[in-house]
Amino acid sequence: MHIKTGDQVQVITGKDKGKRGKIKESLPKANRVVIEGLNIVKRHMKPRGPGKPSGIIEMEAAIHASNVMLVCPQCDRASRTGKRFLEETDQQGRLRKVRFCKACNATIDE
Repeated sequence: MHIKTGDQVQVITGKDKGKRGKIKESLPKANRVVIEGLNIVKRHMKPRGPGKPSGIIEMEAAIHASNVMLVCPQCDRASRTGKRFLEETDQQGRLRKVRFCKACNATIDE
């Protein structure tokens, strides 16, 4: 996936189009992400023990990863990302792969 947990993203389609938020949870097998405060749905829940309330609960639902774009920390706009290898190596001796912003060509992963 082109985004990770903790990234700032902008929604590009759907009812929350144009809104920004931080990724709370990433679900790579389903290719979906949960964004804090966005894609709020209501669920009618039965009581499930002392810590779980009953009633109509508002919660964040998952959104498909293709419907969000990463917000570049340097240029502060939603942009496409690419991956490139750096000259430095990791612990196993392989070249380090990082994401970069295609708009301003800045490295996103430090």
